[in-house]
Amino acid sequence: MRNKILLVSVFLLFLAGKIKAQQIEGKISLHTFADNREYARSGRFSQTIFGMRISPELGLSLDSVHRLRVGFNALHEFGSPKFTNKIDIVAYYEYRKQDWNFFMGAFPRYNLLSDYPRAVLTDTFNYYRPNVEGMLLKYENENWKQIFFIDWTSRQTATDRENFIFGLSGGFKKNLFFASYHGMMLHNAGPAVEIPGDHVEDNGALSVKAGLDLSKKTFLDSLTFNVGGLMSFERVRSVGGWQTPKGVLLEMSMEYHRFGITNSFYTGERHNIKYGDQFYTAKTYNRTDLSWRPKIYGGIEGQFTLSFHFLEGVIDSQQAFGLRYNISGARNLKK
Repeated sequence: MRNKILLVSVFLLFLAGKIKAQQIEGKISLHTFADNREYARSGRFSQTIFGMRISPELGLSLDSVHRLRVGFNALHEFGSPKFTNKIDIVAYYEYRKQDWNFFMGAFPRYNLLSDYPRAVLTDTFNYYRPNVEGMLLKYENENWKQIFFIDWTSRQTATDRENFIFGLSGGFKKNLFFASYHGMMLHNAGPAVEIPGDHVEDNGALSVKAGLDLSKKTFLDSLTFNVGGLMSFERVRSVGGWQTPKGVLLEMSMEYHRFGITNSFYTGERHNIKYGDQFYTAKTYNRTDLSWRPKIYGGIEGQFTLSFHFLEGVIDSQQAFGLRYNISGARNLKK
């Protein structure tokens, strides 16, 4: 049924384009990934995420401001007997004019919310929830950046809970100085058929940081330092008030000839951030990433990262390698 709906939508969109549109656009994205997480020493959840996503899109550029896109995003996890384990529909409207962008529908998360700290929004979303289903408003110029989004993650039925994520992020940069913030909140309500003893939950986090970008002052390709704080918000309605643990964040990042080192340090209270990285349940945590971004070919992006997680007197490790290949093009339509 989904495939039929998609084919009909593509046909109708193409037909509409023949009548009114100025340009037809196409894109195919391929993301292959291997992420081996050895977290047993600290008692976190160990897993190996190994697979690929393919996402073709077909769209119309109605003019310089308005765009429509339809397609799908299919996941195949290696070792599965099925070719695809999950298909997510891609269908959205985009408005872009000067410094403003607005998206509404089911649209790719990548490059829009990729800068969220893992403490606030886990990077596992990149593998298993590639689309935002809702809306996003973005304003960005040379110095300022602001984003608001809402992502509906579960529609309420008799048995399914209603929950959604909304978030606000932004930043400022001028010369060497930069500052940013990233916040999100998960609203988790119950199903339509009430469950005795069940309550609405709110769970979110806010990260704020300020630092210096010294990339142009050294022989390195990039060098940044920043300091900030992390606060989480949690409550179970009708049971208790807000719980707001806090802590300090310190980070350093450098890169030279596509080889990089990033060190992130946290100290403070323990957090329970539902969609955040599980390591921030520790009072003190240090993560060191050794990365390499090989230059492969054209539109192919590659990255290998070896990560070490220091917490609670033990060291966990992680090895992640990913490739992204994007092909896109556009063709003017005859009037």
